Amino acid sequence: MNTKLSKSDYVLLAVIYVVNIFFNCVDYYQDGNELIEYLVDIPVAVVLSFAIILIFMYWLIPNYLVKEKKYGHFVFFGLVILTGLGAIDYVAGFWSGGSDWSKFPKWFDFFLRSVFRLSDDAGFPFGILLAKKFYEGQSQFYNIQKQQKENELKLLRSQIDPHFLFNNLNTLDALIDSDSEKAKEYINRLSLIYRYLIQTKDAEVMELVEEVSLAENYTFLIQTRFGDDYNFEVRKETVFEDKFIPTGSLQTLLENVVKHNKSTGQKTIKVLVTITDDWLTVHNDKSKINSDQESFGTGLENLKTRYELLSNHEIQIQNTDSAFKISIPIIKLSNQP
Repeated sequence: MNTKLSKSDYVLLAVIYVVNIFFNCVDYYQDGNELIEYLVDIPVAVVLSFAIILIFMYWLIPNYLVKEKKYGHFVFFGLVILTGLGAIDYVAGFWSGGSDWSKFPKWFDFFLRSVFRLSDDAGFPFGILLAKKFYEGQSQFYNIQKQQKENELKLLRSQIDPHFLFNNLNTLDALIDSDSEKAKEYINRLSLIYRYLIQTKDAEVMELVEEVSLAENYTFLIQTRFGDDYNFEVRKETVFEDKFIPTGSLQTLLENVVKHNKSTGQKTIKVLVTITDDWLTVHNDKSKINSDQESFGTGLENLKTRYELLSNHEIQIQNTDSAFKISIPIIKLSNQP
């Protein structure tokens, strides 16, 4: 579940708190409470209950339910938070009501009142918020499943794409006459790409080392076909063990470079792939020649959607007049729930 609050979440909470404040004011008026109780009790209760929601959504749930299933820690820290903030709320109400401090409850009674003090104030908006998050998650999961099926069909179509075959067969035909040894290598690399695509068509993520190997085969074909028009470099700044990325994502990023950047013949288009512990980045020079190829927008949106399900991190893009840079998070399955 995505525990970060969206704009609509804040709007929902604001509406709930406005309604809650209105009914509390009516209740205070009917009970004949003093003005100081309006000015202290209601704002303190709203601020503390909202603080509880933020602590649960941004710290307690992500650390002790999402990342690790530490239910005991979750209950313990939840009680500590409710008790601590509830104690502040109770003391503020006790003071604003002009109560006799000699009648302040003993420690055990004070502990119980502190625990339950904010349970009602925070429980209702928190419950509504979680219900909203749950149904949004269900809807998102359904849409991702549907889109994944469409992606699988698109991947299957790309495996027999006539343009891809036509271009590579033309290159192969030229190589057979001019360089038979390189022609053999070209056939081998092409067959490895097809074999990989077929074997991994149902896999959501693949090992980084396998994806890099696929990319190396793909760049070999491109450099054989276009010569010095493209220069691909891979910088490996981390070990590849226990690291994954969405299947075919690196090849997709490299295909994007080739589709939308055509060399003028005077300047090589440099493509740098940098792999660190947490990110895989593709940085390329932009060509001044406008491409008539299909936009990459759909593929990028598909990749973004897959990451929403697979990782808490988002794709990062930097697009300038001279260069394009895209970074995708590396997934470490051992750290996933």
